[in-house]
Amino acid sequence: MRCPDAVRPGTPRNPPERPWTECSRPGAGGLLELAKARSAFPITPVKSQTDYLWFDVPKRRGYLRITDQVETLVARSGVQEGLCLVNAMHITASVYINDAEDGLLHDYDVWLEQLAPHAPTDQYHHNRTGEDNADAHLKRQIMGREVVVAITKGKLDLGPWEQIFYGEFDGRRRKRVLVKIIGE
Repeated sequence: MRCPDAVRPGTPRNPPERPWTECSRPGAGGLLELAKARSAFPITPVKSQTDYLWFDVPKRRGYLRITDQVETLVARSGVQEGLCLVNAMHITASVYINDAEDGLLHDYDVWLEQLAPHAPTDQYHHNRTGEDNADAHLKRQIMGREVVVAITKGKLDLGPWEQIFYGEFDGRRRKRVLVKIIGE
């Protein structure tokens, strides 16, 4: 069946007087055809779980491996296939993925301090507001805000050496990380 407002090939298109519908879209078979296509692919309900991890790093900077905590939350969610977002909720902290090797963590710390040294604090315009953490904002920008990890067969699908880390660049207070798990 032809839609009443279908456009014939070679006919100039004029804007329709009524809102665009599935029927009026060129090449669309209408709502009935769309419903048939959807019934051929049953919709599986999507699960969603939101959790927060809290950290209080006693020094200005620190690096915590949080893979185990995230894996526990994934297992508790019951999601077998999906995605897991792990997101630092503070602008002076980071979540990233890398190797869990102490020498590498030391190298990150040295490298970040060379790129954005904490002192002298008066080198940063941000610190003129009474803060002393401009370097922490820059370090977070370099290391990133979040990671997204696939969930396969109910487990985080990480590479052989990949681990999830929380990086703290302006510690000595309680901060949180969002863990959002979505899937089926």
